[in-house]
Amino acid sequence: MLDGKLVSQIQDISRQAGATAEQYSGVFGSAKGFILENFGQSGLIAAYIAVAALAVFLISRLAKITFSTLKYMIIPAAALAFVGSFFLPYSFFALLPVTVTASSLILLFKG
Repeated sequence: MLDGKLVSQIQDISRQAGATAEQYSGVFGSAKGFILENFGQSGLIAAYIAVAALAVFLISRLAKITFSTLKYMIIPAAALAFVGSFFLPYSFFALLPVTVTASSLILLFKG
């Protein structure tokens, strides 16, 4: 099913990804060794807690942005396109890009 050229490209990409992952795991391993060497086990636990807190913060910000986009842009745009499809001779899918753009501009100027 797959020709030889495609299989070789897939193998090359997987080797590059493996080398990159190994490089980053080496960085994490050396950082772990540095923390253990200078701060001990309690410093490593504190670093894990700090990284986990940062990850939770970033995930919560991403979720907030996602829900705000849904609340202030996607739902109003879909509602406008639905209402517009009744009053204009255009379909819902033809109006949707226009209403998404309008909602984006309103959200942009609203601040």
